[in-house]
Amino acid sequence: MDILACPVCKGDLQLTVVEENTKEIVTGSLYCAKCRETYPIEDAIPNLLPPDLRD
Repeated sequence: MDILACPVCKGDLQLTVVEENTKEIVTGSLYCAKCRETYPIEDAIPNLLPPDLRD
Protein backbone atom coordinates (compact mmCIF):
# COMPACT_ATOMS: atom_id res chain seq x y z
CA MET A 1 0.00 0.00 0.00
CA ASP A 2 2.88 2.37 0.66
CA ILE A 3 3.92 2.44 -3.00
CA LEU A 4 0.42 2.79 -4.48
CA ALA A 5 -0.86 6.23 -5.43
CA CYS A 6 -3.93 7.56 -7.22
CA PRO A 7 -3.24 7.54 -10.98
CA VAL A 8 -5.25 10.75 -11.41
CA CYS A 9 -3.84 13.06 -8.72
CA LYS A 10 -1.06 10.98 -7.07
CA GLY A 11 -2.86 11.17 -3.71
CA ASP A 12 -2.78 8.46 -1.03
CA LEU A 13 -5.19 5.55 -1.40
CA GLN A 14 -7.32 4.11 1.41
CA LEU A 15 -8.03 0.38 1.28
CA THR A 16 -11.46 -1.10 2.00
CA VAL A 17 -11.56 -4.90 2.16
CA VAL A 18 -14.81 -6.73 1.42
CA GLU A 19 -13.41 -10.26 1.03
CA GLU A 20 -9.96 -11.70 1.58
CA ASN A 21 -8.31 -15.08 1.87
CA THR A 22 -5.06 -16.06 3.56
CA LYS A 23 -2.91 -14.70 0.72
CA GLU A 24 -4.67 -11.69 -0.81
CA ILE A 25 -7.58 -9.29 -0.95
CA VAL A 26 -10.21 -10.77 -3.26
CA THR A 27 -12.71 -7.88 -3.42
CA GLY A 28 -12.73 -4.37 -2.11
CA SER A 29 -11.76 -0.89 -3.22
CA LEU A 30 -9.10 1.79 -3.11
CA TYR A 31 -10.32 5.33 -2.41
CA CYS A 32 -8.53 8.63 -2.99
CA ALA A 33 -9.81 11.33 -0.63
CA LYS A 34 -7.94 14.03 -2.55
CA CYS A 35 -9.87 13.63 -5.84
CA ARG A 36 -12.72 11.47 -4.44
CA GLU A 37 -12.17 8.65 -6.93
CA THR A 38 -12.76 4.98 -6.08
CA TYR A 39 -10.90 2.12 -7.76
CA PRO A 40 -12.46 -1.35 -7.50
CA ILE A 41 -10.62 -4.55 -6.58
CA GLU A 42 -12.25 -7.57 -8.23
CA ASP A 43 -10.88 -11.12 -8.34
CA ALA A 44 -7.78 -9.87 -6.46
CA ILE A 45 -6.93 -7.37 -9.23
CA PRO A 46 -7.11 -3.61 -8.55
CA ASN A 47 -8.42 -1.60 -11.50
CA LEU A 48 -6.29 1.54 -11.36
CA LEU A 49 -7.31 2.88 -14.75
CA PRO A 50 -8.52 6.48 -14.70
CA PRO A 51 -12.35 6.68 -14.71
CA ASP A 52 -12.60 7.75 -18.36
CA LEU A 53 -10.63 4.64 -19.50
CA ARG A 54 -12.69 1.99 -17.66
CA ASP A 55 -15.42 -0.06 -19.38
